[in-house]
Amino acid sequence: MVIKSATSLRNDYDSMVKLSKSKQEPIFLTRNGDGEMVFLPIELWEKREAELNLLAELLRREQNRLAGAKTVSMEEMSALSEELLRED
Repeated sequence: MVIKSATSLRNDYDSMVKLSKSKQEPIFLTRNGDGEMVFLPIELWEKREAELNLLAELLRREQNRLAGAKTVSMEEMSALSEELLRED
């Protein structure tokens, strides 16, 4: 984990960008010793967003299953897929 002061970002932005990209992890910025922001490469942010979206979708599906939504086994899905492919 990298922790830097917010002043470091203002005074040496290019070095902060290089550090964050090379480590591929967020840099936690502080002001007066307290955490204030997180600085991270856009690729890492996009990856984390995709992971969060996937987890949210998995949670939504699990909640639907627990609420009684119809589910399909792998065998049923495979048979249905084969049937649909044969129709074309």
